[in-house]
Amino acid sequence: MGNALSFVRLMSQLLVIFDLDGTLVDSELLCNQAFLDLLPSLCETTEELVDQFRGKKLSEILLEIEHKLSYSLPDGFEITYRRRVAELFASHLTPVEGVPEMLQTIEYPYCIASSGPPEKIEHALTVTGLAQFFCGRCFSSYTVGSWKPDPGLFLHAAAAMGFAPSSCVVVEDSPTGLEAAKAAGMHRLHYAPGLDTARNAVQFRHMSDLPAILHSIEIASAH
Repeated sequence: MGNALSFVRLMSQLLVIFDLDGTLVDSELLCNQAFLDLLPSLCETTEELVDQFRGKKLSEILLEIEHKLSYSLPDGFEITYRRRVAELFASHLTPVEGVPEMLQTIEYPYCIASSGPPEKIEHALTVTGLAQFFCGRCFSSYTVGSWKPDPGLFLHAAAAMGFAPSSCVVVEDSPTGLEAAKAAGMHRLHYAPGLDTARNAVQFRHMSDLPAILHSIEIASAH
């Protein structure tokens, strides 16, 4: 496999920590489409919901939805919602453009740190064909007990991979994730394929740009 060299680079200066949803897999629209499928009284588009909920903890999102609707969601709604998301993932989820090619060429150790539960992470990686790249290197808020913007998840991932926070580069698409990376004392890269404003982080628009950016960070960190 083309990326095998990344794990024999014993002198590597960097660990790359990827977010999952919206960064490696194109899941944001699908996750919010599930809300509209189950709650047709939500009078907003999927794009509007993505803007409002990107990077937030599901329990917080459900509270916001209840406020919008002015009524409590039924018991068991989270289970129903996750089942609908899994159905949409199985039929529609794809990798973010350029991700498979990037993972085949990247020359640094890497892992995933996601706010999603382990089952969702595994399902997303399996249906997109990305599971082969992350065997044993996925960290979930649900197992660590820390949700972004708290830095705990990123700090746990760094420690588990054997890197100091200052040697980690977090690749994120959400303000919440970037805030967590900043609190952890890590380098921050903002994946923003559309027009956006960098949030105290280096912004890039295509995954093919990532290897060169990482190389420049490694060179700068060595001095």
